[in-house]
Amino acid sequence: MAAFSTTSARSTDMAKLLLIGRLGKDPEVRYTKTNKEYVAYTIATTNTTPTAEGVQPTTTWHYVLSFQPSSINYLRSLKRGSLVYAEANFELRQPDPNADPDSSEGQRQIFLRHESIRVLRQPPKDKEDDDTE
Repeated sequence: MAAFSTTSARSTDMAKLLLIGRLGKDPEVRYTKTNKEYVAYTIATTNTTPTAEGVQPTTTWHYVLSFQPSSINYLRSLKRGSLVYAEANFELRQPDPNADPDSSEGQRQIFLRHESIRVLRQPPKDKEDDDTE
């Protein structure tokens, strides 16, 4: 018999998202309002949906933020198009009832906080790089 707990969340509770996809662009270093450095990057994943005409691919863009100082230099070195495996903590933020419904604060948001990333495959070389030899 399985147990179900109705106690409040503990520090050991978590929601994690595992992604395998391609970096949509080079990771970007940004700064918070309090001048704290962080890195933002996007991962594109593609799923397929059966349709009457066959299979329709659908791309989803995942926006991930890293506030880990130890990861910043590594993330800076990653390039657009790299196939990566990433782990991120997942948080669903409810809309601010006082915000404009058309603003990001007025809408439900998924917040992905970087935990780890591993490059599975480097991006294909650009033709321009090959022409410089």
